[in-house]
Amino acid sequence: MTTAAKEGRPEPLAEHADLRVSAVPSWVLARSITSWIVSVPMTFREQVPLNTGASNGEVFGRSSLTTWVDLAGACPERTLAVPGRADENDRLDDQGEDDDGGRMFRGAGTTTRHRLLAGVLATALSAAGLVHATQPSAAAHPRHTEKNAVAVGAGGAVSSVDPEATAVGIEVLRRGGNATDAAVATAAALGVTEPYSAGIGGGGFLVHYDARRGVVETIDGRETAPLAMPRDAFIDPETGEPYPFFPEMVTSGASVGVPGTPATWQAALDSWGTYSLAKALRPATRLASRGFVVDATFREQTLQNRERFAAIEPTAELFLPGGDAPKVGSVFRNHDLAHTYRLLARKGVDAFYEGSLAREIVAAVQDPPTVAGTGLPVPPGAMRTGDLARYEVLRPEPTSHDYRGVEVFGMGPPSSGGSTVGETLNILERFPAGAMPTERALHHYFEASALAYADRAKYLGDGRFVDVPLAELLSDGFAAERACRIDAERAAAKPVAPGDADGDYGAGCGTGAEAIDRPDTEGLSTTHLSVVDRWGNVVSYTLTIEQTGGSGITVPGRGFLLNNELTDFSHVYDENDPNRIDGGKRPRSSMSPTIVLADGEPWLALGSPGGSTIITTVAQILINRIDLGMDLPAAVAAPRASQRNTANVVAEHEFIESFGDDLAAYGHRFAATAELGAAAAVEILPGGLLRAVAEPERRGGGDARVVLPR
Repeated sequence: MTTAAKEGRPEPLAEHADLRVSAVPSWVLARSITSWIVSVPMTFREQVPLNTGASNGEVFGRSSLTTWVDLAGACPERTLAVPGRADENDRLDDQGEDDDGGRMFRGAGTTTRHRLLAGVLATALSAAGLVHATQPSAAAHPRHTEKNAVAVGAGGAVSSVDPEATAVGIEVLRRGGNATDAAVATAAALGVTEPYSAGIGGGGFLVHYDARRGVVETIDGRETAPLAMPRDAFIDPETGEPYPFFPEMVTSGASVGVPGTPATWQAALDSWGTYSLAKALRPATRLASRGFVVDATFREQTLQNRERFAAIEPTAELFLPGGDAPKVGSVFRNHDLAHTYRLLARKGVDAFYEGSLAREIVAAVQDPPTVAGTGLPVPPGAMRTGDLARYEVLRPEPTSHDYRGVEVFGMGPPSSGGSTVGETLNILERFPAGAMPTERALHHYFEASALAYADRAKYLGDGRFVDVPLAELLSDGFAAERACRIDAERAAAKPVAPGDADGDYGAGCGTGAEAIDRPDTEGLSTTHLSVVDRWGNVVSYTLTIEQTGGSGITVPGRGFLLNNELTDFSHVYDENDPNRIDGGKRPRSSMSPTIVLADGEPWLALGSPGGSTIITTVAQILINRIDLGMDLPAAVAAPRASQRNTANVVAEHEFIESFGDDLAAYGHRFAATAELGAAAAVEILPGGLLRAVAEPERRGGGDARVVLPR
């Protein structure tokens, strides 16, 4: 608690400036400011025009005031600081909200009115000699734009898709935080810089290795369907057929599941962290306020979603200022998200799942804030405040299996990642892939993954609603029976049939069954981070809002997008489908955060975005590293292909150029795609050195760092 709070007086003002208060105690000044603002006639505040568009070069991002005044328009890049109280100044970004939701002034024109008042106030204070403005040093909180695909060193390591987020995690480790503290802080920063992939409006899965106890544990923070979700939620009542997937189906309240990310962060910190949630959110709050430099990927993703973003009023205001995506090289600020982070820092995650914010989330789902005249249907959802209040993270046992002498740990249901990666590797382990020519090993990998995906379609769903024979799917007996069906010289016709995971495995290849051919509806977005700290604790964390841009619905005034995770359910109800829609159920996922132990000690942490291709990305990296003799940077950078029990193998162009002809001789057919996944990994090397690895090119390249570079 700060000195001001102990004394029962207002906290000092803080936003974007370094305004040194030299003649008047801060609490006296703050109280005077508050009284003065309240005394200004409302008509004056509302009627005086002020330009609130881009300023300070090209700086985008809408700001709703949640402190006494908003200096963003009048004094960009500045913060109020109290002389001689550095610790309190460092905490200022966590303060400044008042009520549940934090808005002392609500309604149209709030930002304009307070920017006006801030400008007048700053001018008056300057004239009186009470305040002098100084630009903060560039080194204080520098913007991070350079990316490193590989870093080797000690003291801790972080890998993610974004340099700002990775830098946040590294700083937490440098200051003595552990892997969980750094993971939550990094994830919160990704909510700022990767808002189309992740954020507090989504969910995810976290796998943790506790070095002190030698135990791997997990958190299931998957989004959940509202209890009242109807089975025909994605059926167009006019046609009786499912809505087209993009943009119609995903851009809807019906697609939004109850978010699990805030609860995941709190649960992780409670279980393994040393930081409070407020402390973990502080760097991301500052990042949202000061902004990040827009890169080509951010602009491209915005333009890809321009039609549907333009249909949702708060989304258009935030991400399409002036009707266009923020330009490359401009600075994007999200003050609304900073204020929301402050609310969670001060009141905890209960402020997300109950109270004003919860009601605002439900309102956006039940009555999406569309622009008048939009051509998109944007059907409403069935979420209620009770659905948010009931949300809880789950703590399933991790999946685990041996593969060529190492132990691979992943996520259990409702994720299909751990079981399907595991089954693929278990089947492949029946063959000497490391002794084969590369194209022959890849042929066996494709056939093994097709069989595993067939079993995924038959068995995998939310284990609270369907019986998932997880132990059998990961058993050596089942793997041997499935491996029996692989022809070493010829690719099987796809889709292949699932097996019988019943515990009765003889010498044959199992009984015949009909193939299951259901459409793949998972989006290719999502993000992943991997962290190792100085004590040997490890976090592998995949989080998402599903489609790039999620549902496209921004909660008004809150700065974050809601997920479209419920489109991961099968769209047409089938009582025999383990992934059918049910109220209160969690849709099947492919997220595959993975930790690998060698000789009982942590060796690798890895994961990737990519929808249902996440599974094959993680499996292929492990095969590259373990079977094909690649080091981790090469294993991550190598061209990828994904066989998910479909007629064509989806593959990157470089993969087809390198192996297409040789694999075509086995009967494999290919469909080209620009890229698959965007992995982030950390390897613990002999002697305790750490090697952090990110993508060198995919998604514009990721960023990997260590605390003490070698």
